[in-house]
This record gives sequence, structure tokens and C-alpha cells, in this order.
Amino acid sequence: MELSGKTKVCAIIGDPIEHTMSPPMHNAAFRKLGLDFVYMPFRVLKEDLPQAVDGLKALGVSGFNVTMPHKVAIIPLLDKLDPLAEKIGAVNMVVNDDGCLTGYNTDGPGALQALVEHGANPENKNVVVLGAGGASRAISYVLAQRGARLTILNRKLELDWAHNIARLIKDSLGAVVKVDELGHQQLNSALTAAEILVNATSVGMSPEAGKSPVPAEVLGKPLVVLDIIYNPMQTKLLQDAAAAGCRTIGGVEMLVRQGVLCFEKWTGRKAPVETMRRAAIKKLEQDEN
Repeated sequence: MELSGKTKVCAIIGDPIEHTMSPPMHNAAFRKLGLDFVYMPFRVLKEDLPQAVDGLKALGVSGFNVTMPHKVAIIPLLDKLDPLAEKIGAVNMVVNDDGCLTGYNTDGPGALQALVEHGANPENKNVVVLGAGGASRAISYVLAQRGARLTILNRKLELDWAHNIARLIKDSLGAVVKVDELGHQQLNSALTAAEILVNATSVGMSPEAGKSPVPAEVLGKPLVVLDIIYNPMQTKLLQDAAAAGCRTIGGVEMLVRQGVLCFEKWTGRKAPVETMRRAAIKKLEQDEN
């Protein structure tokens, strides 16, 4: 599509930014619907974040995604927060409404939609979440909001992070979350009763592919396994889970679903989900080869 003075701009900011799948995904969706939009990646250093946000506002961008390391730091630079983003304390998407910047978090809802679309509604299910970083915080909150019974397992040295998530969920939603160390014995015990497992750690992510946070021998059906890592598309966890008879959901599904939510906020149009999925997979396949 030819760019003009009428073309609306969306963007993503972060550091590093070279790995992002968002530009091909969103630009393919814009082309599919014939929208006069373009999506651009911008590397923004930590110390340059305030100026970058002011610049994006001044340039009149329709909206932008926020990735590491800015998801928390951007909050005081925004005019408003969606209630979910406020609770989670992290923003991954901003809408610019005539100079008013509103922050949202689509990570948790994206993970929820990926599960539901694959027939794994977490309501009244026993769900184990691995990790207690920003992704886990967003996903855990939304799953608890949906009615999941959560257990969060995290590395021993960072158990305070998991307890903070559990405290947030109890204070906000009245739900009790179990917290334990991410170890073989604890995994084996938690997964015995679990129906859904979500890996929200970075274990298995490229360039350290080939690792898994879960020993293969503790996996078994009828478990549903969602790994939020999308590069590589088939992590060792997903390979081991499939071999054990589990139903698996790759990180591309969460990536696409959170992108769909952003697209629809920015454009007011229903997103072409399959077009976005194909574009993301094509880019990942190119990167893997």
C-alpha cells in the first residue's frame, strides 16, 4: 500500500527491537483490510523513554506497543490506564486518542484467548503457572479473574515475586493462589492435580533453545500445555508434552491474540486473525532458517 500524508502510524518501542514479530503481523492485517495504516518498530533506550513518548504523541501516532524494558517505566508518562493494566502494573499497548495516551495490557487477555480458542477454558480448572515475572503477573491475574485455581511455581531465589502476585490476586479478587518453589518434587505434585500448565518463564527461548523448565517424565495427559515462548515455535517443553500425550499450544497463539486486541483498539475493525497468524509464522520460519 502506498504511503501518503493521510497514512496513520502505529508503532512498537523497546530495546532490543530487532526480534519483534509485530510489524509483519500488523502490516499484513492492514493490507488485508485495505486500511491506510503502517506499523513501525523503534528502538528506544531507557534514558530516552520520556522524549520518545512525547515524540509519539506529538507525531499523532494512532497507538503503539510497548515491550521490554519499558512496560512498567512508561506508566507515569501516560494520561490514563485501563483498569486491568493498573492492577497488573504493566503496559504493553497504548492508544492515542487526540493526544490522550491510555495504557492497556493485552498479554493476559491474549493468553486467555489462546487457551479458550483451543478448548481449554480455565474456569474452575487447576492451573499451574511457571515463573513470576511480568508475563506471569499479567497471565496469572487474568486467569484468576476467569475463575482458575492457580499454583505459581518460581525459582527459590525469587519466590517473593510469586508471593507478590498471589497477594495482588487475593487483595483484588479474593482468590487464594498457591505458591511454591520450581523444583522437580513440587512440579510433580502440582501437575498431578493440574489440568492446564502455562510456561511464563524464558527457559527454552532462542538462543537457548533445547532447554525445558519441566522434566519430561512429569508430563502426562490430559494436561493442556501453553508455552508463551514463540521463538522457537516448537520448544522442548512443547515437544516433550506432545510426546507425553498432552494437548499443546505454542506461543505464536498468544502473540497473535494479544496483537488482535491491539489491532482492534487502534482501528475499530475486526482483526483478520488468520492473516496475522500466517504472517507471524512466516517471519518466524524465515528467522529459524
